[in-house]
Amino acid sequence: MAYPEEISTFIEENIQDRPTDLARKVLRLYPNFDVKETNLRRTISHRKSKVLSAIKDHSTKHGVDSKNVSALWIKDKESSILVRNPELSEDFQAKFKEELLESIKDHSPNYVSIIREKSKDGHLLVLDPADIHIGKLCDSFESGEDYNNEIAVQRVLEGVDGIIQKSNGFNIDKILFIGGNDILHIDTPDRKTTSGTSQDTCGMWYTNFLKAKKLYVDLIDKLINITDVHFTFNPSNHDYVHGFFLAQVIETHYANCDNITFDCSIAHRKGFKYGSNLIGTTHGDGAKAQDLPLLMAQEFPKWWGNTKHRYVYTHHVHHKTSKDYIGVTVESLRSPSATDSWHHRKGFQHSPQAVEGFIHHKDFGQIARLTHIF
Repeated sequence: MAYPEEISTFIEENIQDRPTDLARKVLRLYPNFDVKETNLRRTISHRKSKVLSAIKDHSTKHGVDSKNVSALWIKDKESSILVRNPELSEDFQAKFKEELLESIKDHSPNYVSIIREKSKDGHLLVLDPADIHIGKLCDSFESGEDYNNEIAVQRVLEGVDGIIQKSNGFNIDKILFIGGNDILHIDTPDRKTTSGTSQDTCGMWYTNFLKAKKLYVDLIDKLINITDVHFTFNPSNHDYVHGFFLAQVIETHYANCDNITFDCSIAHRKGFKYGSNLIGTTHGDGAKAQDLPLLMAQEFPKWWGNTKHRYVYTHHVHHKTSKDYIGVTVESLRSPSATDSWHHRKGFQHSPQAVEGFIHHKDFGQIARLTHIF
């Protein structure tokens, strides 16, 4: 069976994924593609074997270890083909990442360590500027509202300041800052998301990356002067690659800072324990909301057993939902970003645009919601 060119291209670009994961991803992204998952998985496995065989043959020919070859470029008179290695050694990738980040750490600024006394009756401030979409362009001529990089950055800075001001009545001894979640609007130089969806954009991809980096540094520098911070990164659908790189850069920037900790793995669901609180975060484009409580119990069993108040904060939908499940509250957050052409055409607009925060007591769980609306 010949697959449509768009789907074939997507499979080739993601051939490093496990066949089962890639088959499910294809069927999720292309719901009108009429093929059984088992047949699609077999096709992907067959393609993967052929690609791996070609890479091994050419690597042997040139005396190179195929495990260290990320891709092979085959050129002849009739074609020019880039073949990605579906079994690139994880050890090689991990070593490359480690060496890269170690080299960057040599240039990390030095931060003076702030010694703070532990509070017996403190509170956690969850700061979650969700779905910022730096690089997104909205035109009031079409959608009724403007949005660009300057507005995005200004709103987040203003929103975080507003949340901090509203939290002044509480004794904050820890801040959980949630990063990622479509901090960047696109993931490719040709102005597309990770999966290849074209977007209305402003700014070049590299300038947007630097704007996002500066925004995070400006925010974190402010927060660590208030109290110690834990930074959690949620990978997301618009910027799955660049968002991860950005989180790694931010973690490395603060390599010489004792007042911040990080969880910047590529895991789609993260957990954080504060007193009797278990706080989960995820972007929201993956597992269904009703499955998140059981996933939390399975993925963080020790924290699950040692906590009484459990929450999962999700993103992606740009509007507020909140539902209590057995033992867990799942809540989606509003976004400061405005309505672009596609959302306007579909009628997905007029939800309040905001930056949100939450106050958690060590013993009593979430006791306050803080909202800065634009």
